[in-house]
This record gives sequence, C-alpha cells and structure tokens, in this order.
Amino acid sequence: MSIYDYKVKKRREGELDLATLQGKILLIVNTATGCGFTPQYEGLETLYEKYHDQGLEILDFPCNQFGHQAPGDDAEIHEFCTAKYKTQFDQLAKIDVNGEKEEPLFTFLKAAMPEEEVKGLKNKMAMKAIEKISTTATKPGDIKWNFTKFLVDRAGNVVKRYVPTCTPAEIEKDLVDLL
Repeated sequence: MSIYDYKVKKRREGELDLATLQGKILLIVNTATGCGFTPQYEGLETLYEKYHDQGLEILDFPCNQFGHQAPGDDAEIHEFCTAKYKTQFDQLAKIDVNGEKEEPLFTFLKAAMPEEEVKGLKNKMAMKAIEKISTTATKPGDIKWNFTKFLVDRAGNVVKRYVPTCTPAEIEKDLVDLL
C-alpha cells in the first residue's frame, strides 16, 4: 500500500483521493481547537502561505481523542480555525487516530513512521507528561496527543514524524530540503 491508495472524508461532502496529491509535499496533522498546542495553527498557516505554490499541502484532521479538546462539529471547528488563525489549507472531517475506529490513513502513517524523535530537554519533559495523561495511546506507535505531524515527500514516502511539541517553524528546514 502507498499513501496514494487512501481516500479520506472531506469536511463537507465527499472524499479526498490522496492520489490527486501525487507530486506534492504533504504535512499531515491531527489537530484540536482547545489544546495548548492550538496556536500552532498560526505556524502551519505561515508554512502553507510560504510554500504552497512550491507544492506543499497541509492536511488537517481534527481529532477529539485527547482531552476532548476538539468538541465541535466539522463546521464549528472550521469556523474557529478560519476566524482565529485565517487558515486556508485543507481541513478534513474529524477522525480518530487511535483505536478501533481509527482512520486507516493514520494506521498507515503510524506503521510507516512509528516513532518520533524528541529533541531537547524541554520537549522530552513535555512528552513524558503527555504520555502519562494520554489514554488512547495504548500500542507502540500510537499517536500520543494533538498536533502530531507527518511529513511526506513528493514520491509519497513518509519521511518524518514530529511530536506535538515540535513547532511548524522547527519543521521548516526539513520541508525546504524536500522542496
């Protein structure tokens, strides 16, 4: 299987066939509107505006599995993101990233890149705290919290997985290397 074999539910109607994104750099993120990491939307939008014309697509998947921090429906979540952070990138339907009802795309992503690199003492301490409160991360490779990010190259290879504490600005160098 390849990332291009997946279709995901759009926020409104229909599906997004990831095969239509071949040749693009993808940054795939599970998000939440009421999380301490929610301000990362600003950095994601900055990356999108800066690199979209060079082939970057950001796929935003709201998820309510971590602290129930994405309680609204798809329309409410979209309205919040566009009003507060002026997001323009693709926001898809709310999903689960772990467990029995997890989105198959995230099953694929987790299998392709099961571990994140955690750099810096501050990030390591934050991730230890997150791991203690994350109740849905029950298997190795599971997503531990909101704003876990996957970077996919133009050939569809998952090349990096980032912990929630890793900001979009910290991802920029890896992104530029792929562009």
